[in-house]
Amino acid sequence: MEQKKNSWVSALIIGISVMVSCVAIAFGLSHFRSESTHTITATGSASVDFESDIIIWRGSFSRTAWTSQEAYTAIKNDADLVKNYLTSNGITEDEIVFDSVDIRRTYHDNYDDNGNYIGSEADGYELTQSVTVSSSNLDVVEKISRDISSLLDKGVELTSGSPEYYYSDLDALKLDLIDKASINAKDRIDIIAKNTGADLGKLKNSSLGVFQITAKNSGTSSYSYDGAFDTDSRYKTASITVKLEYDLK
Repeated sequence: MEQKKNSWVSALIIGISVMVSCVAIAFGLSHFRSESTHTITATGSASVDFESDIIIWRGSFSRTAWTSQEAYTAIKNDADLVKNYLTSNGITEDEIVFDSVDIRRTYHDNYDDNGNYIGSEADGYELTQSVTVSSSNLDVVEKISRDISSLLDKGVELTSGSPEYYYSDLDALKLDLIDKASINAKDRIDIIAKNTGADLGKLKNSSLGVFQITAKNSGTSSYSYDGAFDTDSRYKTASITVKLEYDLK
């Protein structure tokens, strides 16, 4: 008899516990739905077209000779020719930087009469030097990067890289875009609240999207998840997004 009574009490306790748990879960879900639906979220954006004001151009030239001294004398002469070419075309000396000379031993492969490889032996030295031009005179540097025929005519084996384009006041441009994107997001929220008859409360959350710099007229296809940073184009477009979330009263 006592055992049946204990079983009945245990069942009653379990039933009450289950009922309390269900009520708690139902209240929590109701509270969650209430909280989640009492906000307005909108994403604002801003973009601007601008022209780069810094150009960087890189080139390199090399010389080979049987001895390192011969190769060094030749590449030093080439460096003087490159410098004279740049300064005579409007580049100032403080805009030119020559890297240290890279020296490499060269070898040629030997084969027997049957075409089998039998080893290699040293046949001289190759010296390479790079030059970098950083300037605000974009037109002049662009012309120099395209026209190196005069140096080739003088025997300088110059390899010309593509110019890179940058903007000196990028931080100010970013701050201005963030300001405009924030205003745009708030305007959107105000329109939603007005058209739905809602009353805005305090700002609940805000987040900043990645900064994108792409070639002008390239569209959003050039965007990247981590943020694009184009250096190949003189004319660019910068854009940013700002997401705002407001509570409702």
